Amino acid sequence: MNFENKFARFMRNSGPARFFIPLGIILIVFGVIMFGFDTDKFLETTGKITDVVDVSTDKNQKEYDVSIAYTVDGKEYQSVFGNLSGEFNVGDDIKVFYNPEDPEQITNTKTGKWLGPAMIAVGALAIVFGILKTVKAVQKSRELDAAVPGETAPQIDFSTFKNAPGVTEYYCRYDKNTLRPGYIIEDAWRNILFEGTMTKNALVGTRSFEFKDHTTGAVTQHEVGHTMTQSYNNEFFSTKSWFKIDGRNIWDVLHERGLRMTTDIRSKFPNLGYDISKNGAPFARIETSGMYVHEDDAAQHKLNIPVGRYYYRIWTDSKDFETLFLTVFAISETEQTMVE
Repeated sequence: MNFENKFARFMRNSGPARFFIPLGIILIVFGVIMFGFDTDKFLETTGKITDVVDVSTDKNQKEYDVSIAYTVDGKEYQSVFGNLSGEFNVGDDIKVFYNPEDPEQITNTKTGKWLGPAMIAVGALAIVFGILKTVKAVQKSRELDAAVPGETAPQIDFSTFKNAPGVTEYYCRYDKNTLRPGYIIEDAWRNILFEGTMTKNALVGTRSFEFKDHTTGAVTQHEVGHTMTQSYNNEFFSTKSWFKIDGRNIWDVLHERGLRMTTDIRSKFPNLGYDISKNGAPFARIETSGMYVHEDDAAQHKLNIPVGRYYYRIWTDSKDFETLFLTVFAISETEQTMVE
């Protein structure tokens, strides 16, 4: 596994920790601060509004800095309550809570004793959750490596795979010009080998797809869930990381078939390349392509601008077009650019 894939795996596995641990620390710090600003012991008095200044930044949400004067033990104090919402007029009474040990320390609301401890407790839980999620992700990564030859086996050599005996080049294009958009895998003569067409779109819930293997005649129906991404667990170079097919994570489905993927985004950009192994042996080489995925089209149109996500060139010696399609489908629908 090269450096960029190791780095991507580290970023993915440490995602929960990078989000929840700093969040937990922030909550704990604020909780400690709240301990030092315990308003439960504050006493109540009545002050007078001496000035009102409009500090609104949103015309739909009025906010004011309210200057006040109040008296404690015969001594008058002056202060300001900032960014208050409501209606305030000079001369009106206003409720003030002050620290009897330091009357200049005031607030316009009181908080209970529970707030500081609650923030600390939630912060501690966030830290523990981040650590546990990270440990679980690392364990899963090791299990995947152990299930199929990975770090402990010689590195699979894909450098000559495209020109190896028995390897054929295929093309995947996005079919967006019909009422049932989807993906098509075809050979150099434009014979359709496998296609997955959307039969029902949905803004909420799942989309329905029909997969048809033209080499076997098999037709299957699938429910594809909208791609879900949580920012704390996102791929480092990806905007999306996974989706569900028939209720299962697409990567779990591919992993169970023995597939693993690495990519050379750093060395091949802008044409992203994906080396796919199956049970420890080379299975396919997939590369992003321009809209005209066939070589004759590229020559005819003089255009080979990589567009990613929807158009790919594929080299494989396998006739398992269903697994091949699922792999390309997963890469495209998740905008995947890193090791999986």
